[in-house]
Amino acid sequence: MSSLAKKLQQEQNKRTEVKTKKVIIPNGITLGEKVLYISFALFIAFFAVKIISTQADIYAINRDIVSIESKIEDQTKANKDLTDQESELRTYDRIWAKAKELGLTLKDQNVKVVED
Repeated sequence: MSSLAKKLQQEQNKRTEVKTKKVIIPNGITLGEKVLYISFALFIAFFAVKIISTQADIYAINRDIVSIESKIEDQTKANKDLTDQESELRTYDRIWAKAKELGLTLKDQNVKVVED
């Protein structure tokens, strides 16, 4: 019986060895988590690029505004200079001197006074 008992015990050992399976639980990241992480990273990258491009556009527009304001200021100065020059050229004394230079004379009968 000892040989029969040994055979039975060996068969039981084989059965128990076959029955015991190791279940391996993955400690890594699942496929769903990978998809979520990648989509979140792409979402953040997209909006980061969007914000940077918007800031670049704002900077360019502000630069254009400053340039246009400078041109407006220069044109305003030129307009004021021309207005001052016009005022100087409109004076009675200058017109009278220019008229004498061209040979014109003043006749009191031809002078009409106009009031504003």
